[in-house]
Amino acid sequence: MRGSATDPTSTPGPRRLRRSAVPLASAALLLPLFGATPAHTATAPPADQLQHAFATAAADYHVPESVLLAVSYLQSRWDRHGGAPSVTGGYGPMHLTDARTALATAEHFAEGTEDARGDTARAAPHPAPLPPAGSAVPARLRTLPEAAELTGLAAGELRTDPAANVAGGAALLAAAQKRLGEPLSADPADWYGAVARFSGADDTATAAAYADDVYDVLRTGERRVTDDGQLVTLAARPRLTADTTQLERAGLRTLPTDGTECPRSVSCESVPAAYAEFGDDDYGNHDLGDRPASQRIKYIVIHDTEGTWDGVLNLVQDPTYVSWNYTIRSTDGLIAQHVKAKDVAWHAGNWDVNARSIGIEHEGFLAAPDAWYTEAMYRSSARLVRYLAGKYGIPLDRQHVLGHDNVPGPTASTIPGMHTDPGPYWDWRHYFRLLGHPFRSTGGRHAALVTILPDYAANRPVYTGCTTPGDPCAAHGSSEVRLYTDHDVTAPLIKDIGLKKDPTDGVNDLSSRVSTGQQFAVADRWGDWTAIWYLGQKAWFHDPRSEPSAVPAKGFVVSPRDGLPSVPVYGRAYPEKDAYPADVPVQSVVPLPYTIPAGQRYVAGDVMPGEYYYAVTFTPDSHRVVVGKDLYYEIQYGHRVAFVRAADVTLSRPAR
Repeated sequence: MRGSATDPTSTPGPRRLRRSAVPLASAALLLPLFGATPAHTATAPPADQLQHAFATAAADYHVPESVLLAVSYLQSRWDRHGGAPSVTGGYGPMHLTDARTALATAEHFAEGTEDARGDTARAAPHPAPLPPAGSAVPARLRTLPEAAELTGLAAGELRTDPAANVAGGAALLAAAQKRLGEPLSADPADWYGAVARFSGADDTATAAAYADDVYDVLRTGERRVTDDGQLVTLAARPRLTADTTQLERAGLRTLPTDGTECPRSVSCESVPAAYAEFGDDDYGNHDLGDRPASQRIKYIVIHDTEGTWDGVLNLVQDPTYVSWNYTIRSTDGLIAQHVKAKDVAWHAGNWDVNARSIGIEHEGFLAAPDAWYTEAMYRSSARLVRYLAGKYGIPLDRQHVLGHDNVPGPTASTIPGMHTDPGPYWDWRHYFRLLGHPFRSTGGRHAALVTILPDYAANRPVYTGCTTPGDPCAAHGSSEVRLYTDHDVTAPLIKDIGLKKDPTDGVNDLSSRVSTGQQFAVADRWGDWTAIWYLGQKAWFHDPRSEPSAVPAKGFVVSPRDGLPSVPVYGRAYPEKDAYPADVPVQSVVPLPYTIPAGQRYVAGDVMPGEYYYAVTFTPDSHRVVVGKDLYYEIQYGHRVAFVRAADVTLSRPAR
């Protein structure tokens, strides 16, 4: 189909699709776990080549260029990820999916040593079964073969050539428009139904939420440089109003919500976690907490699934294992709620954190840097977190929105087995922009605190072990900054004594890494280097003014009270012995193998009373919240947060 139909935001470009000379990728075969090797061209393409590809495909398939650009932005933010597939086997700027190349494992759940409940008052949960293999492949996971049929282009070309990939996306949009009986209009307002169908969602709510996001992008416009240096621009159309009535003719099912706790701006379904009693107070896979007001929700914990959508949802419905509150799908941002916020899910590996938190799993893989998250999932997650934060009064900062990798081990023996997701490739900087709380400088040039804030795309530390132990991972943007014992990249890495091993650059080794948004007290400066207090040590990171890894910050810090050589650090904030009533077993308050030596300072979050939620029976009749008189401060101690007793420290606000 040839033509010249464009809309007012179109950019002129060549009329005929230019085919790439990149050879057909081997990704047509089932990829081994984390083994996808991205294809690379020998020389960088011209910086406007992708913009021209959008113009060409729009003209060839009679799709408004702005619609094509906005859909692609929601899929991939226009990145091509070196030709590597996403978690769901999606390729290129249009995220064309091929289920044969989707990664599939349940390692995160089946093989981790962490007890997700994190409560020594009860035995660890039963081992997790592997998810059963799926049978039917949903349409949302096989858009690439359909695009190949519509365009006549080879599947390998659609995977590796951005221009071909964009053409495939345009062909799918045009086909969806025709199926709806709509004309191939030059007006972007007339494509709402086709955009909704492009999402691959089989229900009206998810399709509408996806289309609404695309039209938000159309109204606000976007401009960015992609991961391979392409400048792409979409002009804003602030007065654009879509014809949403088209969705009524799309023939999609109505999504049963069953009282889900989600904002109206997302699609959300109920997939309840199983709750069954096995006898002798052995039950799973969460607690009917009906959390009282005294057990306030303080944290939102971000996870990745290490498995694909269908398999992970099978796991959460198995009563013998663990649970979390929500899962978010990569392809279209659909949210499934499993455990009500008033109940306690077993997800974080620390009972104290579980009892005060909501856990959200995201379909993805920590150790697969190019098994990327879609913009649709980031946006859906951000809307959910904003809603939960508003409902429960949770501040939107890194002291309260934690990664699973920021949750402390509750005891010394649990530290080595704690999980490390979502890992260094989760884009915290972009995520907090979507939350409406972007990280920024809040202090003067020589401030006593810093907020870690590298440029995600440019910050590419070497990690190993994504595919084979010791082998380097694919070069990729990262939210994390590496720490050394001196202001020299050849100096030894900082050691975490709790892990009981030497530090490495392994993708799962958190010994010597800080993450975007975390705040630390400055210990020293030397040229292009900054030192912070971290795990009881002075830790250095490269921080040149031309490419900073952190920005100045203000805040409160704790330090040992005068006269104390050091103070202990805890993995949970439990009450003192005298606070427990006779019918609740006393929980030991045992420090971790860490201290804060005199002279060091650590950024403080909330002050809180020691609390313990006693829940060891199937029915909540005997559940109790024990609240002590001892107060604790949450602190950013290392990569993970920790707690110190208020009686042991002095709280202050540095002047600078």
